[in-house]
Amino acid sequence: MDLNLTEDQETICEVFAAFFDGETGPARARSAEPLGFDATAWERLLETGAPGMGVAEAVGGGGASLADLAVVATEAGSRIAPLPLVDHIVTTRLLARLADPSACNDDVLAGSAIVGLALRPATRGIARTVPNGAVAHRVVALDGDRLVIDQHTDNLLDAHLANHGCLPLAHRDLADAETLAEGPAAVAAHARAVDEWRTLTAATLVGMAREALVLGVNYVKEREQFGRPVGSFQAVQHLLADLPGLIDGAHLLTAKAAWAGDRATAGIAGTLDVDANDVTDFPVLAAMSLVAAGEAAVLATDRSLHVHGGYGFSEEYDIQLYYRRARALTWLLDDPARECRRLAGMFLAADDNRLAASAHHDSPQANPETGRS
Repeated sequence: MDLNLTEDQETICEVFAAFFDGETGPARARSAEPLGFDATAWERLLETGAPGMGVAEAVGGGGASLADLAVVATEAGSRIAPLPLVDHIVTTRLLARLADPSACNDDVLAGSAIVGLALRPATRGIARTVPNGAVAHRVVALDGDRLVIDQHTDNLLDAHLANHGCLPLAHRDLADAETLAEGPAAVAAHARAVDEWRTLTAATLVGMAREALVLGVNYVKEREQFGRPVGSFQAVQHLLADLPGLIDGAHLLTAKAAWAGDRATAGIAGTLDVDANDVTDFPVLAAMSLVAAGEAAVLATDRSLHVHGGYGFSEEYDIQLYYRRARALTWLLDDPARECRRLAGMFLAADDNRLAASAHHDSPQANPETGRS
């Protein structure tokens, strides 16, 4: 397993770093509040082919892997791009995997029709707190055991839910939604899409954490107190010194989750062996990456804001944007504590299954002729 960027991924990184640096960034994110969507930047993004790049070429997409998409998401996070790119990409991949190819049409692949995913199953016919629900023309949701698509576009902006992170959150009514798939296959398809969302959101958080560290370091090198840069004081240094290891660890875990996701797409089953420290199971790694990246982003933005002093809370300083957005993304799927408990349950279930299999293997077997052990 090699988690280093390939030559193609290096190119993807350079291209999208340049795009997000030129078309997005803190100033654009600030001007896009409170909705959290920059329509002009999205129109420019369509020219890059990014909205459909995660779909197979046979369906009309760019054929990018989940690992490729994680590179793009990291760059978007570092420039705090006010674009629903992760949600759109994840949903296009879900639609392309369904039996009906018309669900992922040219408008969706091009990005002129924005699509989104309700992360949690609907409650009483309402898809609640859809990440890009206030700007998505179509939303895919799980309603019971049905995977449905809502195409209501009337008064979307009026449905926007005010939130601290200035994300385009909204509830969506599924009363007139069309059914895309039913049964266990529909539930599994939704779960797979949510795991991809976990992975790409983790990549976004890694990018945000990296940039928050840069903002903090640059500030303490420039800001002076008592005739010296505040970064020369050991107490300030301690706040920032251990962040690179934490952020790099989250980055590597996210890269491994994307790698595992691509293996799962290829039909290669993952493993979950705690004793052997062998974890290649995609759902587990996706959850681990979101938790790790969320913790890294929350801590990095907190400490960077802290070393900014009172200025960190001022709207004209960029760090407050990263601080708010990191917490919003970390809580968007669920309380991180519950996500940790869910992850622990997955590990315990795997351990119980292993012990049960071992006990069955070690138990005396009956003699097929006598019926005795």
